[in-house]
Amino acid sequence: MTLPLAGLRVLDLTRALAGPFCTMILGDLGADIIKVEAMPSGDMARDFGPHQGNDSLYFASVNRNKRSIALDFRTPDGRVLLHELVAGTDILVENFKPGVTSQLGLDYETLAPTRPELIYASITGFGRGGPYEAWPGLDQIAQGMSGLMSLTGAADGGEALRVGIPLGDVAAGMWTAIAVLSAVVQRSATGAGQWVETSLLGGLIGMLCVQGQRTLSTGEVPRPAGNDHPVIAPYGAFATSDGPLNIAAPTDAMWRTLCRALDLPELPADPRFANGTDRMVNRAALREAIEARLTTRPKAEWTRELVAAGVPAGPVLTMNEVFADLHVQATQRVETIRHPRLGELKQLASPITSAALRGNTVRRPPPLLGEHTVDILRAFGIAQDRIAALRAGNHVR
Repeated sequence: MTLPLAGLRVLDLTRALAGPFCTMILGDLGADIIKVEAMPSGDMARDFGPHQGNDSLYFASVNRNKRSIALDFRTPDGRVLLHELVAGTDILVENFKPGVTSQLGLDYETLAPTRPELIYASITGFGRGGPYEAWPGLDQIAQGMSGLMSLTGAADGGEALRVGIPLGDVAAGMWTAIAVLSAVVQRSATGAGQWVETSLLGGLIGMLCVQGQRTLSTGEVPRPAGNDHPVIAPYGAFATSDGPLNIAAPTDAMWRTLCRALDLPELPADPRFANGTDRMVNRAALREAIEARLTTRPKAEWTRELVAAGVPAGPVLTMNEVFADLHVQATQRVETIRHPRLGELKQLASPITSAALRGNTVRRPPPLLGEHTVDILRAFGIAQDRIAALRAGNHVR
């Protein structure tokens, strides 16, 4: 079956994480991703740890399904070639600091008059038009300035904590991929391209959902709730005899079902726990009563019993436990590809399931620097003698 974005060519001028995460999504969906890497070292993420041998696993995590061309942005010949690549692509994605694309003559205002059909996507740290426009944007900075870190941490008022993955980068990459897909749909109707943009800060603020609405509507400033849901109880992580177990009982019906499953018939009759508001006010006493029962048995047993009773529940797993989980394996959340240096390389599969994608997410391994330079230039109609001259002049690798 044809992949959803087959036939679309993306010029990927991104590096680090947010931009490559976006183009990885587009590549997973079938677009031809031309990853342009600046000589001599390529994407800065190639230096980020952890490493396996000389290869960055950070880079490997977000650069599958791409072809790499190494090009010297600093030379006139290199820049001319870069503009030729733009002329042969449908979509350009960049995450330079604001102003850099103008210096290269690759800003949207320069390209649009001759390429009105071009879809141009930008990712910045803070978005354009405000006082922080030119600031360098990195994930943890965005996590802090978006308010996300103020919501993350222990409920006892300890330090604010970052999320354990670079969520600002990932969110910006996902929002940008959505924006690109919307522009593709619109172009199919109008024939016109457009400039779409998001930022690390904007992407995280756009995900604040109920906590953001809470402040906007009531003026209340939410604080960290630890592993408890900020407005529902019981809903959070509870201790068992061998580790934490997440349990969610957001409705009165689920609350009563939970009490029956735990054999705690006295709790629904307790006026401290009569309704959702009362359970929130008396959350500490409620936790104590529930954990007194849960700590008598292991989390796996409780998970099976609670789910069978109709109560959403699941153990808190470590990374190795996640990938050993039978359901994760059965639903093919990991795929394996052959890497030219690393051999058999396991990769996280796309979470999107469709007839076209299932079992077919990872089709190309993360590329070596400049691995596909010659093939890409040929595909863009560059003559062999010119390719040889470009390589001899060290304009490409």
